[in-house]
Amino acid sequence: MSTATKRSPWAWIPTLYFAQGIPFIFINMVTMVLFTQLGMSEADATLYTGWLYLPWVIKPFWGPIVDIIRTKRWWTVTMQICIAVGLAAVAFTLPLPNAEQINQGMPLDAFKVCLFFYFLTAFSSATHDIASDGFYMIALDTNQQSMFVGIRSTFYRCASVFGQGGLVMIAGLLESDVFGGDKALAWKWTVIGCAVFFGIVSLWHLFILPAPAADRAVGGDSAKKSVGDILKEFAGSFVTFFKKKHVILAMLFMLLYRLPEAQVVKLCQPFLLASRDAGGLGMTPTEVGFAYGTLAIIGLTIGGIIGGICAANGGLRKWIWPMALATSLNCVAYIVLSNIQPDYSTVAGKAITFSCIILEQFAYGFGFTAFMLFMMYFADGPYKTSHYAICTAFMALGMMLPGMAAGWIKEFLDNSYINFFYWVLVCNFATWGVTALVRKHIDPKYGAKEKK
Repeated sequence: MSTATKRSPWAWIPTLYFAQGIPFIFINMVTMVLFTQLGMSEADATLYTGWLYLPWVIKPFWGPIVDIIRTKRWWTVTMQICIAVGLAAVAFTLPLPNAEQINQGMPLDAFKVCLFFYFLTAFSSATHDIASDGFYMIALDTNQQSMFVGIRSTFYRCASVFGQGGLVMIAGLLESDVFGGDKALAWKWTVIGCAVFFGIVSLWHLFILPAPAADRAVGGDSAKKSVGDILKEFAGSFVTFFKKKHVILAMLFMLLYRLPEAQVVKLCQPFLLASRDAGGLGMTPTEVGFAYGTLAIIGLTIGGIIGGICAANGGLRKWIWPMALATSLNCVAYIVLSNIQPDYSTVAGKAITFSCIILEQFAYGFGFTAFMLFMMYFADGPYKTSHYAICTAFMALGMMLPGMAAGWIKEFLDNSYINFFYWVLVCNFATWGVTALVRKHIDPKYGAKEKK
């Protein structure tokens, strides 16, 4: 796996983070559509896809292995190969009932074998997340990390859009235009296409990823380590994280910075789809898909790029306040929409709706830059890969718990979208509070361009 040490980040960051997003979206979201179209009940599909999310929840528990055995580059490329093989195995073990059997469901015995390969692919994907995030922090200096953090977020979100929209669309086109209405074969070849894509991506990264000198196993050559040494370093990665200075403040920041967003993201699309009588905008799924699949990407991309440029020029400490304040714009956008309820069928209504969606996605892209950089800043050190994985676990918890409560909160507030979005605006005080607490402890030079 020899390669040039120096390589433009533009050659590998977009492909690396697009590849990071695809298997996560496919396994946890697109699979729900796949299973139900092959005859599985929604209750069963929800149960199985819920379990498939487990590797991403518990990934910090094996994150230290990526730190102490081999290089991040090796793990990244190897896991991409494993994902390609896993997706191919899913495709070729996927139970394929014919059109008459679809309504009766998939053969369960055959499905167990397929589910086994699903779990292996999910485990490989979660491990790939750990390795690729660690590689990003090792291959780039802090100024480059600031510059490209918006780019990596944008391509990850592009993968999300392509996964939820593009893969379902491809399967639909194959079903109608190629396989004469056979859903099973359409999905089989869609998954095969994903496997081929990952095979190509792994070859690309095999030759294009740089080989930074800092990318080495923690504690030296892993081949010379005893089991006791590995276990000692494994435990040390967790102990050193919770011994970090200001760890309590950091955990509060990671749990509360996205508190408003965690609630908005659960109900923003239901709000757009809800009837006008129910307080929504009455948009169709196709209209919402267009708005979030195209226009939202514009706002997200601009916000992420500007956020990265700002952070790279002034540093995290300088820009964390403007970015934290910008996150409130997503609440403001939906407060405007819920109060005005623009008529989407008119030109003026489309203009208002599109402007608000672009604004809230811009706010996400710009404001999320500070959050990503803070996790990199706090994870810095000998165990930066496993410590970053722990940070992402706190991030996931901070998104999961408020999101679970969002629907109940809306019902408590007279089941009103307007009241709910005002409540979320108030939640920004938590974001601003934890920002104020951590800002003074951030190195002013972190992320900023060094003065010559």
